[in-house]
Amino acid sequence: MVIGALALACWAGVLLHPARPWDLRPVDDDDPPPPNRPAWPAVGVVIPARNEADGIAATLAGLDAQDYPGEMSVVVVDERSSDATGEVARRAASGMARPCEVITGEPLPDGWAGKVWGMDQGVRRHDATGNPEWLLLTDADIRHAPDSVRRLVGDAQDRGVALDSRMARLRCESFAERLLIPPFVLFFFLLYPLRWANRVGSRTASAAGGCILVTAEALSEAGGLQSIRGALIDDLSLVRRVKYVAGHPTRLALSRTRVVSTRPYDGVGDVWTMVRRSAFTQLRRNWLLLAGVLAVLLLMFAGPLVAIVAGAVGAATGAGVLAWWALGLGISAWLAMAIADGPTAQEFGLGVGWQLALPISGLLYGAMTLDSALRGPRGGGWR
Repeated sequence: MVIGALALACWAGVLLHPARPWDLRPVDDDDPPPPNRPAWPAVGVVIPARNEADGIAATLAGLDAQDYPGEMSVVVVDERSSDATGEVARRAASGMARPCEVITGEPLPDGWAGKVWGMDQGVRRHDATGNPEWLLLTDADIRHAPDSVRRLVGDAQDRGVALDSRMARLRCESFAERLLIPPFVLFFFLLYPLRWANRVGSRTASAAGGCILVTAEALSEAGGLQSIRGALIDDLSLVRRVKYVAGHPTRLALSRTRVVSTRPYDGVGDVWTMVRRSAFTQLRRNWLLLAGVLAVLLLMFAGPLVAIVAGAVGAATGAGVLAWWALGLGISAWLAMAIADGPTAQEFGLGVGWQLALPISGLLYGAMTLDSALRGPRGGGWR
């Protein structure tokens, strides 16, 4: 009964959280389009790419189709790819109307994470050739709708933020994606409530590495990308520097249609590798913190099931009123969990069955986090 009561209290706390993180707001599609303005600042797009031959051409085509009224140029950094990423990107760049340069990445220096090093080379190339006012750091598997850059820049200027980020719409087609991707988004919002992260003066800061628009001035004041050179979680490290060190307001919103990730996760193992890469780093490589997180995950996701089974067995064997209380608390906690997951399931077009399967997802993420601690960020990072 105690386990069921504690699990229910946890999920009631989620539903009653003052920032309402479970409703996945804000969403950039809900924002009105920016008004026309007499001048638009120059934007330099940076795409670090490693082994992205299958998708880089479509990504560049999406950027070339932007309706952005100002100057916009693209630098692709081919980071030691073992496939034809550089060749495909150069062929695509040659047919673009907007300026696009593909450079070969330099050897990775000691102490640098591969993606951060790729972004740094792209930023330095823009500084040398055009010195744009804004920099768009985006991934090679991101498709931008034609109005994506214009709305990003307009939103950042209208809100007065120096860093404006979008959480890309993740693919949700395979069984593994349906089981794990929506909970991943929900857990992210629970960890970093965006209503708090977007508030000036808040000690919460958040960004999504697939799409970060930042002013060159704020990036410089934050110490540049070299200030986060070893960061495996580059997006959160960067936004914290911009918000806390440089003192600029920042914003993150979920994207439904304008910023879309095409990266597939066909099996549970694909998601497992992604999470294992940085989960323990997210916990500051602190074993005590890891133990606490795993205990909370077990309570929130396994607790309702344990209470239901214990209550049902107790009721069947005549254990008395406490067994019925345990059963009721377990069912209530499971329903509260499903309610909290409702907006996420709706966002991804999933039915009630997937909401009720959230305990499986939560326990899998707990196992991934433990594996991250035991094996470290092997087999997936740009090292």
